[in-house]
Amino acid sequence: MTAALKVEDSDDRVVVHLNRPEVRNAIDQQMVDELHAVCHRLEAVPKVMLLIGEGGTFAAGADIAQLRERRRDDALRGINSGLFGRIRRLPMPTVALLDGFALGGGAELAYACDFRLGTPRVRIGNPEPDLGILAAAGATWRLKELVGEPVAKEILLAGRVLDASEALALRLLNEVTEPDDLLASGHRWADRTGSRGALAIRLTKAAFHAPREAHPYVDDLTQAILFETDDKQARMTAFLERKKK
Repeated sequence: MTAALKVEDSDDRVVVHLNRPEVRNAIDQQMVDELHAVCHRLEAVPKVMLLIGEGGTFAAGADIAQLRERRRDDALRGINSGLFGRIRRLPMPTVALLDGFALGGGAELAYACDFRLGTPRVRIGNPEPDLGILAAAGATWRLKELVGEPVAKEILLAGRVLDASEALALRLLNEVTEPDDLLASGHRWADRTGSRGALAIRLTKAAFHAPREAHPYVDDLTQAILFETDDKQARMTAFLERKKK
């Protein structure tokens, strides 16, 4: 069986290639299972994750042939929503690198990431109602948080598909770059994270996603942990010594 992913692992990051270009990287059960395996590794050894699609497409949606056969109990299992929630909760930042179509489940996978970079060829949206279903893997609530209710309703209810310039203006894309530079741009974003305190980044992300009612306690608690680290002492000492020069 051909792997649905190609994974490149290094000291501080993992590059995950969605590897079903013959079906525009449609998300099937095998890809879901393999992404869970990647998440398991990143939960044990936290690293930045870059997600990119092979063949000029990020992911054109879920695998319709499999989706057509799913029934009530499959929906209640939350096959994609469970995976995308797990990706959202990964300790270190995640970066989706979008080229071509990011539709349906592919868009929802991108929404679950912390950052989204794209090329001018990007088309992103949620056409699930055209197939008689809804976008049930995060779009009905994440998209409103990302772009606001009016635009989210245009995408979810009226079938609007955003191009790269529209997505950038809405900050759904953090950056637009040429296709040949897409992966390099992702590495630059990973470098930004890598130059900062790894535990500070992890705890900042955790605090950011904590429920509103958990603040300010969660901020004070995570700060208390960081105040006791050697990394905090070393970085602040280096900052003060630079100021002396």
